[in-house]
Amino acid sequence: QEVLGERAYPTLGDIPKDIKVDVVDIFRRPEFIPEIVDQAIARGAKAVWMQKGLAHNAAADKARAAGLAVVMDRCMMVEHRRLVQG
Repeated sequence: QEVLGERAYPTLGDIPKDIKVDVVDIFRRPEFIPEIVDQAIARGAKAVWMQKGLAHNAAADKARAAGLAVVMDRCMMVEHRRLVQG
């Protein structure tokens, strides 16, 4: 399946191993976050980003313990705009 001309995958585990995953941007309800974090760790991601309104402290602790950077309850687009515009 494609989204805006880019290949989309149902899970992180379905992404071919030759495709590098740096940041996992999470838009799912909190009950799904621990599983997504586990997949991000397994994929070797460098960070997990839980969008505005989303947080899961236990999953965040697990991600940090595995060496991932963690952002919770922030919109990536808003933060990018803030950093770019100063």
